[in-house]
Amino acid sequence: MPDQGRIRVLVAEDEEHLGQILTSFLAGRGHQVVAVTDGRAALEALRAESFDVALLDIVMPEMDGLEVLRQVREEPDAPEIIIITGNGTIETAITAMKLGAYDYMSKPYRMAEIDVLVRRAWEKRQLAKENQYLHARLSRVDGAPEIITQYAPMRAVLSVVERAAVSDTPVLIVGESGTGKELVARAVHRLSRRVGPLVDLNCATLAENMVEIELFGHERGAFSGAAARKSGLLEIAANGTLFFDEISALTSKMQAKLLRALEQGSFFRVGGTQKVEVNVRLVSATNRDLESAVRDGQFRDDLLYRINTVTITLPPLRQRAVDIPLLAEYFLSRFGATDASSLAPDALALLQEYQWPGNIRELRNVIERAVLLARGRVIRAQDLPLNLSATAGSPASMVGSQLTLEELERRHIESVLLQTKWHQGKAAEMLGISSKTLYRKIREYGFKRPRRH
Repeated sequence: MPDQGRIRVLVAEDEEHLGQILTSFLAGRGHQVVAVTDGRAALEALRAESFDVALLDIVMPEMDGLEVLRQVREEPDAPEIIIITGNGTIETAITAMKLGAYDYMSKPYRMAEIDVLVRRAWEKRQLAKENQYLHARLSRVDGAPEIITQYAPMRAVLSVVERAAVSDTPVLIVGESGTGKELVARAVHRLSRRVGPLVDLNCATLAENMVEIELFGHERGAFSGAAARKSGLLEIAANGTLFFDEISALTSKMQAKLLRALEQGSFFRVGGTQKVEVNVRLVSATNRDLESAVRDGQFRDDLLYRINTVTITLPPLRQRAVDIPLLAEYFLSRFGATDASSLAPDALALLQEYQWPGNIRELRNVIERAVLLARGRVIRAQDLPLNLSATAGSPASMVGSQLTLEELERRHIESVLLQTKWHQGKAAEMLGISSKTLYRKIREYGFKRPRRH
């Protein structure tokens, strides 16, 4: 289960002497304690830092304990709250419990009682977190598809994946675009003992400042528009796996910040001063030669050593010709199950001749389009949107020389209209266009609604 660590406690007590005694006692029992003397400071502390338990006196300057409780319960990841007062009444206790307090204590109290209550409140919070972790773990058992292969070198790769997954060792997945790096990362996580979620970050799609915010999160007021504290992906992936897709796209500045967080086991949110502990398993992927990038000064060698304890290299699809029929049939069953589609021998032969510069991702798109555009249930070579002049080093043409983009669109819209039995609302939703746009396309292409017999 998640690492327990020390219990973080906030003590909000306006009687300074009593607050000092309580803080010293709880710290002596191994807790990490922060003390404040008024309600406003308590609310700001709870919004600025993560606490497990908060002890709130009801009568405090600036803001009373019940109002702090009322506001903090609306915050994400709120702590368990214990209300303490010197003038306890049944009405006050009922109000506190209705507002979501864990418990209520009246003064005078014994210090030992406070310690027991803090630990029980923390246990409740941990159980809630663990239930979330276990629910996520159970939901992913059947959620990740198996990797389909009968290619011997790929089977050897999967053997390495299985052995590496059960440890917390960082894994680097190397391969051309479309070879299934994300699928392997999900397999590493699924086969691991990590109880937290798999969280992914595509480093190539975000600007540097956005990568920092996504990765580390930010505090309230850290910049214009930061109305509330936001947890970063490192926090969200607690006790799970953080997957860096295209890690070579990180700038040198972000590489340094990531390395520091990994080495120190902690980081600061953007605009924050409170350290956040890191407990994640790191899986990275790249389609570049990182050793060459290191020699060219584009990637830090110390970060490379951190992320490539185990390196898994995926072969391109052109080397896995024996897997192409298996993968094609898998995608065919996925996209054409309702029509009982099948591949003719000439189609299979053509698929195996093609060089697949876009790898498995391209094969998936080809089969999906063939299912939509084929005029019958049997997909023949002429139905495959391939350009056989494409080589392994050139971009794939997803439109064959005999089909224009306009013709592809026409066939696609016609196929969806037939699938939905000309229900234009459903067809527009499947096509991802508005009903007005679909109506205009129907008129442009001269489609006629089939007559009912």
